[in-house]
Amino acid sequence: MMNSVSKILAALLAVLLLYVYPAVEAAGRQDDLSRLTTYNTVTKFVDAVRTKGYITPTMYEQFQEELALTGNTFDVKLEHMHKKYVPEYTDPMNQATFTGKFEAVLDGYYDEQIMGVLFPDNEMSRDDQARVYKLTAGDFFRVTCMNTNKTPADLFKEWLLLDQGNGSSIHVNYGGMVINEDY
Repeated sequence: MMNSVSKILAALLAVLLLYVYPAVEAAGRQDDLSRLTTYNTVTKFVDAVRTKGYITPTMYEQFQEELALTGNTFDVKLEHMHKKYVPEYTDPMNQATFTGKFEAVLDGYYDEQIMGVLFPDNEMSRDDQARVYKLTAGDFFRVTCMNTNKTPADLFKEWLLLDQGNGSSIHVNYGGMVINEDY
């Protein structure tokens, strides 16, 4: 009886070491490669937007195509913070009370506003200048990218640890100040 239990345990351990562990490691490496590819893609897109000062439908679609090459699906959030200067008044109703100071204010524009410019509901041509989303030097632009699917590594973790996971395993957040206006 004791001998058969030890043989069963030895067989289970052999299966774990020979098949499961290498599969888990390979899935983890695939996640690492996907994370690195996603980071490089987001960085390249954001840096192009920051350098050019605009986004075209073609730029955004190429960005989405490069993300799709990882084999994952992503939730992409775009954020544009436009800096403007607002004069300060002691009495806002009276322009003669201008204090001589200005306050820097950031207006936020997000997916809905940006996608509305890039992909309007009307039948504009692809190269129409009205479909170019323009930013100003000094603005801030950021992209947040999270995977929405379960990767093979996530599935192995759920199976081995009996855990439902805590969200996306690939999360990239990158942005910075717009440095140029080429439009």
